Amino acid sequence: MGGMQGFGSVRPETDEPVFHARWEGKVRAMAQRSFGRYFHLDEFRHAIERIPADEYLRASYYEKWLIATQTLLLEKGVITEAELAAGHALHLAPNPAVARPAPPPLHARFKSGDRVVTKVIHPKGHTRLPRYVRGRHGVVRTVNGPFLLPDANAHGKPPDWQACYAVEFGARDLWGPDAQAGDRVCVDLWESYLDPEEER
Repeated sequence: MGGMQGFGSVRPETDEPVFHARWEGKVRAMAQRSFGRYFHLDEFRHAIERIPADEYLRASYYEKWLIATQTLLLEKGVITEAELAAGHALHLAPNPAVARPAPPPLHARFKSGDRVVTKVIHPKGHTRLPRYVRGRHGVVRTVNGPFLLPDANAHGKPPDWQACYAVEFGARDLWGPDAQAGDRVCVDLWESYLDPEEER
């Protein structure tokens, strides 16, 4: 939903607690214990994106975490619908060995200071290319990685290691003249999302 309009002002809560209720801390712990054991972060983000729109908009932050964790644990056979109904485990959960492939050497197409343009693409499924930066001009500030391309990793596709760049955009280039002059936004973008500015 990044960059979308019409959802009202953001109203920060004064002296906001880490958790508003005890169950939120339990959900966080459940998800954290499952990362890297039963699922990874890209799968988790995609599970949140798959929550039906009306349910997503009604859910609190940690309700979204709970729905995503439950979805993935069911899909991977770690828990069953019967266990959810019973409210407790009915069998011993599997303890899978998660392979963590070593990244290859970094081969970056761009360097710090390069001017780039983001692609205008609308992939099905998960992507880390926000709508609000598509087709926009920016400047590479740092070169990082390589990291797995989330678009492939979230869907169990073969590993696609790419450089990931912190790309800086002017706020007015993103949101027009009403944005604060001089404000900047840095977005982490994988190499396949970018073209050199001179090619456009």
